[in-house]
Amino acid sequence: MGPLHGVRIVELAGIGPAPFASMLLADLGATVIRVDRPVPAKLGIERPLKFNLLLRNRQNLAVDLKSDAGRELVLDLVDRADALIEGFRPGVTERLGLGPDACFARNTRLVYGRMTGWGQAGPLAQAAGHDLNYIAVTGVLAWIGRQGQAPLPPLNMVGDFGGGGLYLALGVVAALLEARGSGKGQVVDAAIVDGAASLATSLFGLHGAGLLGERGTNILDGGAPFYDTYRCSDGKYICVAPIEPKFYAELCRLIGSSVEEIGPQDDKAAWSAAKEKLQRIFATRTRDQWCALLEGSDACFSPVLDAAEAARHPHLQERGTFVEVDGVQQPAPAPRFSRSTPKAPRPPEHPSTEGSLAALRDWLGEDAARRWSEQLAGRAA
Repeated sequence: MGPLHGVRIVELAGIGPAPFASMLLADLGATVIRVDRPVPAKLGIERPLKFNLLLRNRQNLAVDLKSDAGRELVLDLVDRADALIEGFRPGVTERLGLGPDACFARNTRLVYGRMTGWGQAGPLAQAAGHDLNYIAVTGVLAWIGRQGQAPLPPLNMVGDFGGGGLYLALGVVAALLEARGSGKGQVVDAAIVDGAASLATSLFGLHGAGLLGERGTNILDGGAPFYDTYRCSDGKYICVAPIEPKFYAELCRLIGSSVEEIGPQDDKAAWSAAKEKLQRIFATRTRDQWCALLEGSDACFSPVLDAAEAARHPHLQERGTFVEVDGVQQPAPAPRFSRSTPKAPRPPEHPSTEGSLAALRDWLGEDAARRWSEQLAGRAA
């Protein structure tokens, strides 16, 4: 059982960072009941349910939140919950009668987790947006990409999942710890703009010190020859990242050269020439040949693997970094715990009458489950 075993969380169905936060908490042992719409909302990138991995490890209900009965059912769940997670625009849950005040009236210890892009207040609070918008306005996107090229969208890792879902999950856990001492719940206002900016704290420090130049000309953004990817003779890629001088010297030695021949690290004027030399050298062998020579050394080397290759990598296999659930390869719960080991993930499930009633029995008991059976009947997706 994971370290959050015994924690109960109500999740009002959404997309992206809020489900990711719920998945993280469920992966670590929390019981999460996902309150979904009776009819699919057609939001986000559609895919078969078994591949919508953010929805793993849940109990599920299909409930019309706009109905009086649906609202009352959620409040019944809130009575016995430790936390609630929602990812609607500001004011939506209040209009549904499920805002913080309504929920705190039923459960004063509740932690109310709110996930938005812009936050609960501010000039843009009601504007639509996605990951790219949030990391753009916080200054983060301007640092990502090659020199002389447009900023590069880094998937939706930095905003939705790094600055959004992870910070919401951390905030919920922190508020749960505080509630154990105070006996009082509170609202966790997790905004992607706040989290993305926080993720970039180190970069803002470098910028303030005058150590971060134009995009694509710095050590960590592909400007440095010793922190970049290189194409091999078979068209596959490797990466090197020996930032420290002793590791850079080891890379140069192992590839049959020297620091003097490749070029000094601290001379930015020599970086372009050094990168061309490394490009020529790495293009002489296949990726596997470079792996045989460099992987596991202090040269700070790795092959650039695709998803299928990553799951087969010996190091990740030994650690169990990936697991297969219902025939789908996916990342295992993280991090690791010496005692409180989380169970293997359960695959995503559609809401069903049988599953909904089983979840309600766990949360509310047999009598309440029977009382709500009529509300749930016919609402399974």
